[in-house]
Amino acid sequence: MLRFNMIRTGFLLGISLILAAIIYFFAANWGGLDRIAKILLSAGLLVLFYGMSAALARVRRPFVQRAFLSNAFLLAGCIAFGASVALLGQLYNWHVDSYWLYLVWSVPAVLFACITRYSPFYVIAYMLLHLALWFYFFPAALSYSYSDRAVMCIGLLFAAINLVVLLLTYTGCLLSAPLKYISFIVFHLSLLVLTCVFGHGLEDTLVNLIWAAAILAGFYIFIRVMLNKTILTLNALAASTFVVARFLELAFSYFSILFYVWGLVFVALLLTANVLFFRYLKQLGNRTAYKPGESSTESSKDEKAGPGGEMVSKAVSRLIQIIGVLIGSISLTGLVLLASGETAPEMTLYGLSLVFTLPMIAFSRIHPVIRYTLLFIGYVAGIISILLMDRWGLTALLCLVVAAGWMRTEGRVQIFWSHGLLNLSLGLLFARLLDTPGQQLWVTLLILTVLNGLLYAAAPRIRKDSRMIREYALFYTLLFLLWITLFEDMTVYVHALASILYFVLVTWCVFYFIRTHQTWKAVISLVYWFAFIAFQYYDLLWKLLHKSVTLALIGLMILAITYLAARRGRLQEPESRITLIRSAPLLTALVIVFQFCFIGLQAASSETLLRDGSSVKLELAPVDPRSLLQGDYVVLNYAISTPPEAAERKDLSSRSKVRVVLAPDRDGVRRFSRFYDGEPLAAGEIVINGRLNGYGSIYYGIENYFIPEGTGLEVERNARYAYVRISRKGDALLEQLGSE
Repeated sequence: MLRFNMIRTGFLLGISLILAAIIYFFAANWGGLDRIAKILLSAGLLVLFYGMSAALARVRRPFVQRAFLSNAFLLAGCIAFGASVALLGQLYNWHVDSYWLYLVWSVPAVLFACITRYSPFYVIAYMLLHLALWFYFFPAALSYSYSDRAVMCIGLLFAAINLVVLLLTYTGCLLSAPLKYISFIVFHLSLLVLTCVFGHGLEDTLVNLIWAAAILAGFYIFIRVMLNKTILTLNALAASTFVVARFLELAFSYFSILFYVWGLVFVALLLTANVLFFRYLKQLGNRTAYKPGESSTESSKDEKAGPGGEMVSKAVSRLIQIIGVLIGSISLTGLVLLASGETAPEMTLYGLSLVFTLPMIAFSRIHPVIRYTLLFIGYVAGIISILLMDRWGLTALLCLVVAAGWMRTEGRVQIFWSHGLLNLSLGLLFARLLDTPGQQLWVTLLILTVLNGLLYAAAPRIRKDSRMIREYALFYTLLFLLWITLFEDMTVYVHALASILYFVLVTWCVFYFIRTHQTWKAVISLVYWFAFIAFQYYDLLWKLLHKSVTLALIGLMILAITYLAARRGRLQEPESRITLIRSAPLLTALVIVFQFCFIGLQAASSETLLRDGSSVKLELAPVDPRSLLQGDYVVLNYAISTPPEAAERKDLSSRSKVRVVLAPDRDGVRRFSRFYDGEPLAAGEIVINGRLNGYGSIYYGIENYFIPEGTGLEVERNARYAYVRISRKGDALLEQLGSE
């Protein structure tokens, strides 16, 4: 099963890189292709992806991962449609990151989800609809002003939508397990954001009451009504977040020395609640609960705590521990610094660090959550104390304490962090002992590299779990070596030698660990191999080969390697696996035809406006940001965007549609004349549609001009005027920029 999933991961990674290459190709806005060629190219990409999906679905003879690849290409076609819509916006300078883009993109995703009931389509549709809703209320190109009550309603709308999605997943209307957990998390995130937006007032109180009620209801429902340990664990994380946020809010509002005292008390209560909750969670057992729309067998399968549920529980427990360590360390340090006054607070802090660490090292039977939280609080306090003083003897003693704790630490995550803190304390010790400040850091890193290399070799003689220790020793060895290669203050020859040795070593590690089937070590080595290439040769690679071409080549190479590995391993999927494109071929074909029709109609209407619209000249002042999907663009601020009359229209609210009359001046530049109320126009006047943005300015939909990558500064220097086409109905389309 593991090899089966690795093959699928390889195919998905290859297809994803090719999609990334396509999106970047469009975002780079290559000037070598005209508009029609780019539109035909985007349509051709849809034909390619959907054609590959259909072709793989019709293959009769056994083929490696036939159904999986067919479904993946169908999904890729839906994503490529979004890139094509973004390309239309780039070609015709539509609104950047508009809700309209994501709303249109979501249509085929929603339809495919309804037709195929394929979970990835549900997730994509969910994300696109949320993006559409977000950019509707908070557009990238506009700045609307909302009252506190309006912001609260918007946040509660997001929370309510996710609550409905969660209920639909439980009733069986939406067959997507990932969507169940995503909607639950986003529901609580929406309420969390709302509690951080307002000050002390009615809205803040109301939102806090709603969130607290939702958390309490979650505990009751997912324990008594429909037991789900994973959701219950996430609900516990939401409760912890709520309590921490309220504690910090009260602490900052009523700050005093007692803040640090109560911080330590709060950490103790938080850890106690963490221990009691997960102990109770284990006692719940695997009893089943009825869920509408499911049989008892399905419900039982869903409610049992499988590997995924256990992983979520461990992740939440460790996240709470990290929060406890941070609050506890800050509270302990602050309390000592304030209470000690002039009497060497660093020594007091150092002593308290030993008080925290030594008992936790000696008594290993203490509950792991409490033990490791207090242990790491002591570590952090000790490191802070030696940073405040220059005593290498005390630093060496701390290193011995951390090393002893590392020897007595159990658990993969705990050993990883303990290993890192041991390296940090040793690094501080060697930095104290070295007398050459200019070479202090890289020499220290070199010593740490050697020590971790020796630990890798001697791991079987030091600890029983030598495999894990070797993985972490390899991780930190390659990390410190990579750090050394990034130093520019070394001589040229030393830097070149370090880079060559690092590249040879990491390349050898990759091949050796792959050949000896040491998976995690091979993954670590491969990550550092790519990191070295990215850090050292990023600029050179992109100058030699365009980013989109590079991504496409890597994607094709990964697809080829994965295919050959699957054939060699003879990993054929079951013949019974369904290809989505054949489950409802007529409906699927209609959705695909809709996408082509939309692209064609939008391109045709924009070309018609460019051909038949009246050309006007407007004065502007640009700035240069970037859109993820559509690439570099300049934001244009027109002289007609901020007329005094706009601020005087008290009868119009934010987002109100307006029509503006433009009149030519002596130089042929169009200026704001008045708001249009249907009266006859004078000679030379023309009407343009706009929308108030709530700050006394007007947005016309022509404020974005997309440019080839890296040309923003040149456009800013030279562009003084914009040439715009306006239709008889007042719709505008930005045609080009000019200096005169």
